[in-house]
Amino acid sequence: MVTQTQDGGLAVAARPAAPAGGLSLVKGPVTPDLMRKTIPQLLRDAVEAFGERDAAVFCEQGVRVSYEQLAAAVDELAAGLLAIGLSKGDRVGIWSPNRYEWVLTQFATARVGLILVNINPAYRLGELEYALNKVACRALITARAFKTSDYVGMIRDLAPELNTCAPGQLQAEKLPHLRSVVVTDLESDAGMYSFDQVRDLGHAVERVELDEIEVTLSPDDPINIQFTSGTTGMPKGATLSHNNIVNNGRLVTDLINLTKDEALAIPVPLYHCFGMVMGVLGAVSKGAKMVFPGEGFDAAQTLDALEAEGCSAVYGVPTMFVAMLEDLEQKPRDLSAMRTGIMAGATCPVEVMERVNSEMNMPEVTICYGMTETSPVSFQSFVDDPTDKRCETVGRVHPHLEVKIIDTDGNTVAVGEQGELCTRGYSVMTGYWGEEEKTAESIVDGWMHTGDLATFDPQGFCSIVGRVKDMIIRGGENIYPREVEEYLIRHPKVSDVQVFGIPDDRFGEQVCAWVIAKPGETVTPTEVLEFTKGQIAHYKVPKHIRIVDELPMTITGKPQKFVMRDKMVEMLQQQAG
Repeated sequence: MVTQTQDGGLAVAARPAAPAGGLSLVKGPVTPDLMRKTIPQLLRDAVEAFGERDAAVFCEQGVRVSYEQLAAAVDELAAGLLAIGLSKGDRVGIWSPNRYEWVLTQFATARVGLILVNINPAYRLGELEYALNKVACRALITARAFKTSDYVGMIRDLAPELNTCAPGQLQAEKLPHLRSVVVTDLESDAGMYSFDQVRDLGHAVERVELDEIEVTLSPDDPINIQFTSGTTGMPKGATLSHNNIVNNGRLVTDLINLTKDEALAIPVPLYHCFGMVMGVLGAVSKGAKMVFPGEGFDAAQTLDALEAEGCSAVYGVPTMFVAMLEDLEQKPRDLSAMRTGIMAGATCPVEVMERVNSEMNMPEVTICYGMTETSPVSFQSFVDDPTDKRCETVGRVHPHLEVKIIDTDGNTVAVGEQGELCTRGYSVMTGYWGEEEKTAESIVDGWMHTGDLATFDPQGFCSIVGRVKDMIIRGGENIYPREVEEYLIRHPKVSDVQVFGIPDDRFGEQVCAWVIAKPGETVTPTEVLEFTKGQIAHYKVPKHIRIVDELPMTITGKPQKFVMRDKMVEMLQQQAG
């Protein structure tokens, strides 16, 4: 495989070795060398090499910027962030769909050494309050609204003190660390800055300070926090360094052979590693054009952008590709420039892969696997791997990583045997923010324990066969049952609840909840459903709720979710039949 180096030259990507000695332990190639660069250095290199070329196109906003224009706008915003009192190491939340302001914030915070905190656009009040307080955000940059989410309204609900304070002077009882709220709109609100106001606040003093700060930045500095749920409580803040995400984005796009002459469509969310790391940083590492079809995924909008911008690559989860294939049947587009892309987040059926290869002109689609805690990708298929390997496995190990599969005693299992997948190398996060104990439980001797059950074949292809932690994957979104259970158990009529996933043709899995009422109480599925509204993200809301008198348990008193799952599937099949 031939890939483009950062200076525009070409290099051959090394193939991973097969497992040695019959054990499920594999090391990735050690070429190309890892880059020891910060995010600002990555952007500067792109500006020097590709300055006047298109860097980003935001189709819905009508924004098109070159690499030079992007860097100038980044510096403008970075200086403004200094002017409102933020300092290196402060945490800044970003709560927005895919917009130009998101990408500017991504690079501007890195320019100042601020730690960007990704907040899911689907979050509601409880989740927002928890996230902002968990990592002590000093500033929040937010869209005004998106779809049914009134972001500004929710922030005012949590911090009514905004109504009487000056911008940058917030002192909120529920959000004690937050000082500034910036709304990405032309108009500011009471107690808030507008995005353009902040961009106008930076002057010569702050511009000088920017360069002074940059020389103090290290590739090993934490620069990004992404919330990932756990089975034992509320979401944890996976903390990632420049080194983690700069290299992962670069290596992911190496394996799809992305070059400076191509355009990559990014309809996946920026708040997730898929968008901001594999998409933005991956494209910038090559000097490619980033194309953002819309604020959220829309199949027609994405296909229109692929055609209009001459894209050669697009990212998505399998359900997104299915939606695009359905739309193409109604309205054909010219996709002659298409070549490659990445499917991740869920298993891709063979028939879907074959249709994408032919009908979307994408013969070189690759599959990726990873987790937020590993920046995210640790396995990826090659563009010329057979279709069955791209659908039945998640590919082979990435460069500069070491992976193993272990049994419950921590011993490496034989090739072909099932066990927990563990990853070690440059991509492993620095830790969970403020959670030393949970970090120590997840990272042992440098090995990140993924919680996923996996097997290797003799060639080193990895198959994910289950989940140690019962995580649900709905349409590419990771849902951890314990987090949903902790919300539902707060219902005054609920005594106990168990949440699990059941198969779904469209989304891969749907969330199901079995609920027990408190003694003397009667609760209905509708009451439970209403209780979730406005409190948890829509994709976490159970699709199926069943009120039961008791739960199937083991002899030691542990709920048997597999029994519940099987019974629920059977009941739904009977109802459908």
